Amino acid sequence: MVNNMTDLTAQDAVWQTRDHLDDPVIGELRNRFGPDAFTVQATRTGVPVVWVKREQLLEVGDFLKKLPKPYVMLFDLHGMDERLRTHRDGLPAADFSVFYHLISIDRNRDIMLKVALSENDLHVPTFTKLFPNANWYERETWEMFGITFDGHPHLTRLLMPPTWEGHPLRKDYPARATEFDPFELTKAKQDLEMEALTFKPEDWGMQRGTENEDFMFLNLGPNHPSSHGAFRIVLQLDGEEIVDCVPDIGYHHRGAEKMGERQSWHSYIPYTDRIEYLGGCVNEMPYVLAVEKLAGITVPDRVNVIRVMLSELFRINSHLLYISTFIQDVGAMDPGLLRLYRPSENLRCGGSDHRFPYAPGLVPYRRRRARPAARLDRLLRDFLDWMPKRLDSYEKAALRNTILKGRSQGVAAYGKKEALDWGCTGAALRATGIDFDVRKSRPYSGYENFDFEIPVGGGVSDCYTRVMLKVEELRQSLRILEQCLNNMPEGPFKADHPLTTPPPKERTLQHIETLITHFLQVSWGPVMPANESFQMVEATKGINSLLPDQRWQHHELPYSYPYPELCAFAADSGGGARQSGV
Repeated sequence: MVNNMTDLTAQDAVWQTRDHLDDPVIGELRNRFGPDAFTVQATRTGVPVVWVKREQLLEVGDFLKKLPKPYVMLFDLHGMDERLRTHRDGLPAADFSVFYHLISIDRNRDIMLKVALSENDLHVPTFTKLFPNANWYERETWEMFGITFDGHPHLTRLLMPPTWEGHPLRKDYPARATEFDPFELTKAKQDLEMEALTFKPEDWGMQRGTENEDFMFLNLGPNHPSSHGAFRIVLQLDGEEIVDCVPDIGYHHRGAEKMGERQSWHSYIPYTDRIEYLGGCVNEMPYVLAVEKLAGITVPDRVNVIRVMLSELFRINSHLLYISTFIQDVGAMDPGLLRLYRPSENLRCGGSDHRFPYAPGLVPYRRRRARPAARLDRLLRDFLDWMPKRLDSYEKAALRNTILKGRSQGVAAYGKKEALDWGCTGAALRATGIDFDVRKSRPYSGYENFDFEIPVGGGVSDCYTRVMLKVEELRQSLRILEQCLNNMPEGPFKADHPLTTPPPKERTLQHIETLITHFLQVSWGPVMPANESFQMVEATKGINSLLPDQRWQHHELPYSYPYPELCAFAADSGGGARQSGV
């Protein structure tokens, strides 16, 4: 039987500031390394947070990976600037730190390791020998914080241009354009920038040619119809044959984490939508739920159900475009693709993907010209009546096509070990046969009250398996929506909490302390207790962890999403990608 005191599915546990000393992994670590080898930090993350010595990091990581029920996935790795953090009681002295978030699928538990670093010695051993996907994480951390990972196979820039100066996520790095000197493009600087953009195959781990002939190098993107976004792939060609390729993902970097340093708790919410615009308010869920944990806010049942309903609507919105572009990418240039994606237009309000921003303790804000509730119910009922039939026709006409299956089955295939090594999540992980969906494994926002299934693959994840899993997930989302519509609870649409709900006007006119508190919350933003929080959701982009310390704004806002799945693409692309570390 699982101990609910440390079970991630037990909501009461993660809403408390706890050290998780009763988690079995803490006992296993102490038995192996001694009771005084670590510092266990009390947080509201819901997982054990353990500070380890830099010299023991690799040994601890190897131990966790070899346990009977091992921690087999490196879910996240990032740095933090600790210099301005004031609430550090009982923690090791640190100017910077690096955290390692590990997941055990068998235990359905996590552990977070932290390493303290001083500003004059920003070195830590590379984790790539234990977890291959640490490669990109470490490159990003080196680039953003200046932390060097000793032994890394290719510690080069991942997101920023080669001529970029400084480390953007350090607290002393400007967060506003007005804090920089006026930009001036001189002839010398222009020549330097153009020279930096010159493609050098050696920098990417590629050879210029063989003894007999030279290779051709072709840029696919960053703006190309088949790349579906600002994504560049450098192709190495021997005639018409693709010998190797490496991805360049930096064109998609928009500095969302840096923006969070200047935002209040409410004003940052719209930025989360832009992480994956088709997912809409799904991307707000981890942020809002993590903030609610910090503040101890419990929302009414009606709020939970509406959040689930909107999340599933946006999941459908995202999956429909995924399926339609998949069909296009394998060569089905048919106007019917537009017909496939058209149903998602009925899911939007005002022609926008960002019309329903969440807020802590609330359901989505009601905007001007919002549709009446009765009409929304009718629209949703109509959608649920005809969408299942239309989905069946899409599958029969397009996805069961023998040409499409021939072009996608067995393509870009990988197994369970590769998926775990590269940190794949979502359908990319479940297609290998691993049944891990956060909505079931670690329910949030009331998902435990809904009846739905989790589609999984048969052991090998290829292009066709992944797209068919998306189709089945669409059917399960429709099933959840049906339950939302038929069982919508009565009651308030926001929590009765001072951090979410303004006080009654008559009280602000009579009680000066209430008026002052209300003024500060509206002007500066809500004041949150200093702590660490974490929330994982099942979405196209799925994890958000917070380190608030300055009370009215974020101290650190690492937002992790499934870009490491591109690591698997890079690893499968050939030797050059493996050598270059991308």
